[in-house]
Amino acid sequence: MKHEQHDFDYVVVGSGFGGSVSAYRLSQKGYQVLVLEQGRRWTPENLPKTNWKAWDYLWRPFLGLKGFLSLRLFRHVMILHGNAVGGGSITYAQTLLVPKDSVWEEGNWAGLDNWTATMPAHYDAAKQMLGVNENRRPGPADDKLREMAVAANIEDSFYYTDVGVFFGNEGDPQGTEYPDPYFGGEGPARNSCIGCGGCMVGCRYNAKNTLDKNYLYLAERLGTEVRAETECVDVRPLGNADGSEGYEVITAPAFKRFNRPKTRITARSVVFSASSLGTQQLLFKLKDSGSLPNVSDDLGKRVRTNSESILGVRYPGAKEDMSRGVAIGSGIYIDDHTHIEAVRYPEGSNLMSSLLTVLTGGRPGPTRILSWMGALTKLVATRGINGIRSVLPYRWSSETVIFLVMQTIDGHINMRWKRAWYWPFGKQLATQGDRIPTFIPEANTFTEKAARATGGVGLSSMSEILFNVPMTAHCMGGCAMADSPDKGVIDAQNRVFNYQNLYVVDGSMLSANLGVNPSLTITALAERAMSFIPEKTDTPDKRSHQPTDAPATQQIQPESTEKARI
Repeated sequence: MKHEQHDFDYVVVGSGFGGSVSAYRLSQKGYQVLVLEQGRRWTPENLPKTNWKAWDYLWRPFLGLKGFLSLRLFRHVMILHGNAVGGGSITYAQTLLVPKDSVWEEGNWAGLDNWTATMPAHYDAAKQMLGVNENRRPGPADDKLREMAVAANIEDSFYYTDVGVFFGNEGDPQGTEYPDPYFGGEGPARNSCIGCGGCMVGCRYNAKNTLDKNYLYLAERLGTEVRAETECVDVRPLGNADGSEGYEVITAPAFKRFNRPKTRITARSVVFSASSLGTQQLLFKLKDSGSLPNVSDDLGKRVRTNSESILGVRYPGAKEDMSRGVAIGSGIYIDDHTHIEAVRYPEGSNLMSSLLTVLTGGRPGPTRILSWMGALTKLVATRGINGIRSVLPYRWSSETVIFLVMQTIDGHINMRWKRAWYWPFGKQLATQGDRIPTFIPEANTFTEKAARATGGVGLSSMSEILFNVPMTAHCMGGCAMADSPDKGVIDAQNRVFNYQNLYVVDGSMLSANLGVNPSLTITALAERAMSFIPEKTDTPDKRSHQPTDAPATQQIQPESTEKARI
């Protein structure tokens, strides 16, 4: 049976950097697009004022936490990622950097294209859409990082970050409203940045260039439908097993715990853009259940983290407010492969202080806990009250320069789909392989010297010390781009091997450690992926699609919570 009619031309699962780009470019080409997003739609009115409002900041629906930042602890790594309309752009630090050309010569995508020749145009398109410019709101934390660079004799490597923030005109008061400055009046009005440091808690001042203000905003104007708080629970081919006749997509309410009603949608094509972690999880579930059994067995392999470490320096009792500026305002290179960025949270947002403790050396593993106890004792003995204050939440964001350390050195783990010993009722993602280094000696040495030179207290990540597990906000890979299904999950045009009309466009497609924040590269690669899809030829006016009053879907009976949960 041929399926001539589908509810939508494309269903895009996820609204982050890959999903929003896909939705906009496909709608421009005349396709009828539906975006499924399990997170909420956030506005300045409902964003949390501080991250102490954990129910509106953290994402763990089963526990009643309906925010936008998910922290997932695995055996090998703790992963931070976003869930929202606009994906991780709601909570990311909007640092948009182009990696070194050498990344295209590494991993399974090497040789699939003349990358250094083709990618600059896609990076340019991504920068224009995301409004990338150099940081114009440096703050005290950036001054401290420069001071540290001078002390380490690496001042020449200091730079202000390229960020997706609207700064307005020189001379105008901060916070001034302007008519759409990016898209000739087609986009929303914007306000200039006030340098509050609140980017990662969600910008409440209309200055951060989140995806719901560019790609996704414009896609919706062209008729793309976005269904928030909607989880994709199944995708299976209609008719032929290779998907040539389209797909059936089943959704359920993201925040309903029991007896979730299901909705059936049909689409000619499906784009998985649920973030590296989300797409891997969904594809593992679909492969295991028999919905998409021919997804490559390479799924979940070579998951990368930018070889990161989180460190910092705290200044107990500091008069300068380290929370002022943009979330990541500056950076330095301490050597050819180690990159450090200065990070901050807004005043009063001290929840993440629990992730940091006194700077600790020693060898990774159980003995490092003893080193930590020794370092903590020494801190209190030598710094007294200020030493105690340096590990307490009070004024943490106003007194701390956080270091995000990233390396281009290759290292990876694998994700598997298995039953945990403590939860035999269903399968879930689990990590496998050699451990990612949790101790970067060069970064620890720099932090120790920088703290001493500037009168601060060095900080280490608690997860690295207690669990020998690094933290990352840059989970990449797992659905690698390659020349065959033996080496990856998708081809050079982001098409899933062994299926037609099925794509992966998000961080899971990356095949190398970038050494910088990956958002701009994901955006640029999504632009490239969409460039291969031709315009729809049977639509008289490709801009004429408007949202319908009633969605073209079919209700189906609810199943049990365990079957519905991904």
